Amino acid sequence: MSIDYKKTNAPVSTVTWDKNVISESTGNLYESVVIVSKRANQISAEIKEELNKKLQEFASYTDNLEEVFENREQIEISRFYERLPKAVCIATQEFVDGKIYSRNPENEASLEK
Repeated sequence: MSIDYKKTNAPVSTVTWDKNVISESTGNLYESVVIVSKRANQISAEIKEELNKKLQEFASYTDNLEEVFENREQIEISRFYERLPKAVCIATQEFVDGKIYSRNPENEASLEK
């Protein structure tokens, strides 16, 4: 699952969220935070994997120190990823927008009894 991180409306810098907005869909602030944190971990892993694939194209397997030079494309790719919103900001925005599906097995088990 690939996300276009350029099109996200997540804040780039840290913002203060209203705890009532965060806990609205689950009814529990802590459960909401756990959901957001798990999604943030997924997003972070996706971004890291994508960045590593792009930087792998520039990998040099020679041991000659004289061949070390700055690669403009590699620097631009790195800067692009540095300017992206942080994974937790993207995850929180997705959660508030209702784009994250979550379920709690404990709640489902109590409903079955």
